[in-house]
Amino acid sequence: MKTERAPPILDFSAFYGNDATAKQKLVDDVRQCCLHNGFFQITGHPIPLELQEGVMNWNKKFFDLPLEEKSKVSLQTNTWNRGYELLRSQILEEGTQPELKEGFYVGDDIPKTHPYFVNKRLNSGPNVWPAGLAGVDDFKRTTQAYYYAAVALAKDILKVLALTLDLPEDFFSAYAAGAVATMRLLHYPPQQSDSDAKLARGIGAHTDFGGITILMQDEVDGLQVWDKEVADWFDVTPIKGAFVVNLGNLMMRWSNDRYISNLHRVINRSGKERYSIPFFFSGNPDYVIECLPNCKREGEESKYAPTTVEKAVLGGYSDSYGRAERYKKAQEAQGEKVPVVAAKEVAVA
Repeated sequence: MKTERAPPILDFSAFYGNDATAKQKLVDDVRQCCLHNGFFQITGHPIPLELQEGVMNWNKKFFDLPLEEKSKVSLQTNTWNRGYELLRSQILEEGTQPELKEGFYVGDDIPKTHPYFVNKRLNSGPNVWPAGLAGVDDFKRTTQAYYYAAVALAKDILKVLALTLDLPEDFFSAYAAGAVATMRLLHYPPQQSDSDAKLARGIGAHTDFGGITILMQDEVDGLQVWDKEVADWFDVTPIKGAFVVNLGNLMMRWSNDRYISNLHRVINRSGKERYSIPFFFSGNPDYVIECLPNCKREGEESKYAPTTVEKAVLGGYSDSYGRAERYKKAQEAQGEKVPVVAAKEVAVA
């Protein structure tokens, strides 16, 4: 396990305190992370450990349901990306096998009368909940409470990011107003010990599509971050109560590639079940992303044409899920059907 160049752990409480020197150090440290690989961990945030543990416990209970029950809330039953996602539904890294993870998508629980739903905005609509899960009402309450706490934390992180770019603290307020965010409960079965390490992934090497990601890990490791300076992967050790934060492609595009949206992957060789909860903050779907002030030298051209949040994020979804479908069709053409099985049925050799 290589950890010596893993993303550093930063005390985010300085943002909420009255010590200007400590706050400036936090801003400076975050800036260095954004320039290096776009990853850091934070402690000292406002999300209570009790709420973190509560939603992680429900995460595990949901995935313990039989496949038949989980499939009743499949995301295939709606068009706004809510509900259960089967194992091997996605390929984020070209040339690898469909990924050994299953998920459950949650978002802002808006009604079908909401303008975002009516106008089919990015990932917007009502959540779906598994009626067969004992205590489903508490599952719903806990999951939603955590989701909205993560939205608030994301907005605070954006304020720090604005300061790292010598912009007003509220610079990203319009982008964050009416924001769309998606949360995934994830379960990674242990990978088979004889699986090909070059092909088998919990999640393949990829960059995230949105603005920022806030990840809660459980106690099982597996997350690895690429370090381009030394051309190697480094493990991100789970820290109780901490969040892993990373920049997505929108922030890299927005900063004219000054800040990094970095490769990361999950390989679960622990022999244990691994669970995590990533929260992807995309922003207002109609907000136009174009080169930020201070991110372009005089006379330098913007590397990217302006685009909306929605168009940029949907492009990432289309690529990764389309890749998995093409893989399955190619396997079936060769007479090798990709199995659809419950995660608990994946044997560990």
